[in-house]
Amino acid sequence: MSAPQHVSSGANLDPYAAVPGEPLTTDHEATFLASLGWSEFFSDQLTDDDHGLIPRRIAEVHRSRLSVTSLDGLIRLKVSHQLNTSEFAVGDWVMVDPEDDSLVRRLERRTLLQRRVEGRQGQQLGAANVDTLLIVTSCNADFNVARLERYMALANQAETTPVIVLTKADLAPDVAEYEAQAKALQRDLAVVVLNAKSDDAASALGPWSGFGQTLALIGSSGVGKSTLVNALARLSGEGSQATGGIRERDAKGRHTTTARSLHAMAGGGWVIDTPGMRTLHVSDVQEGIEQVFSEITELAEHCRFRDCTHDHEPGCAVQAAVKSGTLAPERLARWRVLRDENDKNTPKMTGPKGNKVLQKRR
Repeated sequence: MSAPQHVSSGANLDPYAAVPGEPLTTDHEATFLASLGWSEFFSDQLTDDDHGLIPRRIAEVHRSRLSVTSLDGLIRLKVSHQLNTSEFAVGDWVMVDPEDDSLVRRLERRTLLQRRVEGRQGQQLGAANVDTLLIVTSCNADFNVARLERYMALANQAETTPVIVLTKADLAPDVAEYEAQAKALQRDLAVVVLNAKSDDAASALGPWSGFGQTLALIGSSGVGKSTLVNALARLSGEGSQATGGIRERDAKGRHTTTARSLHAMAGGGWVIDTPGMRTLHVSDVQEGIEQVFSEITELAEHCRFRDCTHDHEPGCAVQAAVKSGTLAPERLARWRVLRDENDKNTPKMTGPKGNKVLQKRR
């Protein structure tokens, strides 16, 4: 998958181009908003009612408060006591009254990363309006193809560009094997191999971290996500993200990032760090799974039966591919696990037309 095109700093940066009347921001402020990822997608949502308001991007979400980034640094928004902050994500764009920094409304999202959490209702919001999702894993026991496929399905469903980042390459005896397995996860998938602590780690991710671009990092604890954030944002000292080591016996790391946060990158874009995530339950990501396993999706079109389970039916093109050696049986087995889990966890519409209710498949 090709890298995104960088936004030119000489482009029309007026975020109020869609609002009648004079612009309400300075050129400096407009350039800052463009670097944050402000685009026509968001300006097209503005109406006359937004006159006098300013757009801000959420940098931190806490239990009882929201903070946005601005030219003056982080600003804590004035919000209602009844506001449920869990309905907001780092990366969201909101309209704010500059008189008292009060939240007025949230704009529709272009992309949204979310996941199902065991034992909780609904989805947990991860990050919003992300251009590229860096799926970080290390060249050791943390590398797990099945888990990476789950991350890929999440990225595809959110319509972000997934990039696999293989860290700790300097410690692996055979990096090429890890790289080959990663590239086989999905067609045209970009894979970057690096040492997160090296001086050129940030430049290796340069194609996805330019002006106006937003990155998010996801992966297990201890794989180097916070180290990469520090490198991309050139953070050091008290302002840096805490990093931790891993247990040698199983390559599992300690949680050093406990909340999502937005950081400016040296290249002009922004990066969102996320807490380590070893377990990922899939829900409502059917299209994402189909994209990860596109070869199975395409083979299924040639099966004799439209509702073929690719298990025992005669005329199954998928099973024929397994028998011929063109499709690995373990790949089909992992597809089946994800398909079944997603089907079980995804609410479905039931009941008579016009009176539908959500039920969870069992």
